[in-house]
Amino acid sequence: MSTGLRRTRVWDLPTRLFHWLLAGCVIASVISAKIGGNAMVWHFRLGYVVLALLAFRLLWGVVGGRWSRFTSFIYSPLTLLRYLRGQARADEHLDVGHSPTGALSVFALLAILAVQVGTGLIADDEISNTGPLIKFVSGATSSLATSWHKTYGQWLIISLVVLHVLAIVFYLVKKRQNLVGPMLSGDKALAEGVPASTDSALSRGLAVALIGGCAAGVAWLVSLGA
Repeated sequence: MSTGLRRTRVWDLPTRLFHWLLAGCVIASVISAKIGGNAMVWHFRLGYVVLALLAFRLLWGVVGGRWSRFTSFIYSPLTLLRYLRGQARADEHLDVGHSPTGALSVFALLAILAVQVGTGLIADDEISNTGPLIKFVSGATSSLATSWHKTYGQWLIISLVVLHVLAIVFYLVKKRQNLVGPMLSGDKALAEGVPASTDSALSRGLAVALIGGCAAGVAWLVSLGA
């Protein structure tokens, strides 16, 4: 490792598992929707898993490791502008966790996924599949939600995923920064003094309790439509 750099934990294990599970579920959800038929059973199940993961990420964004917390990557417009101009200060550590541009991508994807799951809960394809909470909304509301879920929402998610992949390639080719490696190992080679994220047995236990609670909450929510 280069002089002055040390291996620093940036992404705690719960964040890394969330990232890869969410990616896998989103891809599988899109594929199952395209297949249709019996695969729709898995489409709904994957949607429930995504909802639980999103709820977990909201909580983990408050109590998780340092660089997973929302406070570490909510930037002001001026900070974003300075970053785009290449005027970031060394003490800001803008490229340790989510960069200002990366943060915009993260929040956009989380928001779109939340809307997509929400509309799926009340959607009706008028063939054989209906969302579990459809009885709580009017036909007009369900129709509007279904239209969004099957068109704009789906393509927005696909577009954001493609942009995410392109950004990874750009950072690797142009900036010589591997963004995938740290999301696998959790560590980055960083300058001395850059604070690390907590990733202890205690914090991981807390994450297990939180995801368990989120899963139970999603199961209860879905059961309301039974």
